Amino acid sequence: MTDTDNCDRQVVRDGYERHAATYASMRSASTRELDILDEFLRSCEVPARVLDAGCGQGRPVLGRLSDRFTAVGLDFSREQLRLATDAAPSAALVEGDLVALPFRDGVFDVVVAAHSIIHVPLDDYQTVLDEFARVLRPEGRLLLTEALEERRRTSSDWLDSDDEMAWEMAGMETTRRQLRHAGFDSEWEVPDQSEREKPEAPFVAAQLTD
Repeated sequence: MTDTDNCDRQVVRDGYERHAATYASMRSASTRELDILDEFLRSCEVPARVLDAGCGQGRPVLGRLSDRFTAVGLDFSREQLRLATDAAPSAALVEGDLVALPFRDGVFDVVVAAHSIIHVPLDDYQTVLDEFARVLRPEGRLLLTEALEERRRTSSDWLDSDDEMAWEMAGMETTRRQLRHAGFDSEWEVPDQSEREKPEAPFVAAQLTD
């Protein structure tokens, strides 16, 4: 892994297109992640229309969402969406980009963005949060993951493939500020309290203000 000044969106898309099956076989949710997701979902009103923004191959988040709600999964990788068809057969799947969501204003009650905006260039973060706010109804709710501190990194050997992957993370301070700018109030945050060498990503739950 190396630091970088630029998150190349085409690199990210190509990486997931070529290695979707390998990534899917390695993507597993920790007990912590599932507990946080379940806590958030229990607090959501039913019925709810939920967007999984950056759904990937559909496991574990989209499958869990579609078991309880009317769920839509969005991703810019067609191969990831193909895999999501099996993981969440009752969910609607849409190819699209987080910076320009292909949905009408106010159509969703909830947006979940787990491990997805970390692939968005930092210059586009505010645009993505504004898009989440746009497609949510008034008082709609958002759950996302971020990093504690701002960081950019790349891999030239992602998944032992000799292919690249890129990430950009805004950090919690910037995320809080940009959420407020988009019209959200933070409800709660869950940092990783463990002492592991690579702590898991913090979760943030937020709600649109009136």
